[in-house]
Amino acid sequence: MSEYNGNDVMVVKVQGEYKWHSHRDTDDFFLVLEGELEIDLEGGRTMHLGAGQMFIVPKGVQHRPRAIKEAHLLLIEPTGTPNSGDIATAAPRCVI
Repeated sequence: MSEYNGNDVMVVKVQGEYKWHSHRDTDDFFLVLEGELEIDLEGGRTMHLGAGQMFIVPKGVQHRPRAIKEAHLLLIEPTGTPNSGDIATAAPRCVI
C-alpha cells in the first residue's frame, strides 16, 4: 500500500468471498489487474469483472466482492477508510 494525494493505493490478492458491507462516506473502487472478480450488490445484481475492467460501488451500497480463483486488484480509497466499512472488523494494512 502507498499513499497518493490523501488516498490509499493498494494492490491486493484476493480469493474467496468477502463479507457483505458498505462504506457510508465513500465510493469503493475496484480495478481487476489479473483474474476475475464478482461483486454482488444489494438487490440481487452481480457485476462480473475480468482483467482490465473496473467498477465503482457507490457509497452506502451494500456489496460483497468474491473471487473463485486468486485475483489481483488495484484498490483506491481515502486514507484510513476501513475496507470492511467498520474499523473494528477491517483487515490490517501494510504500508510499503
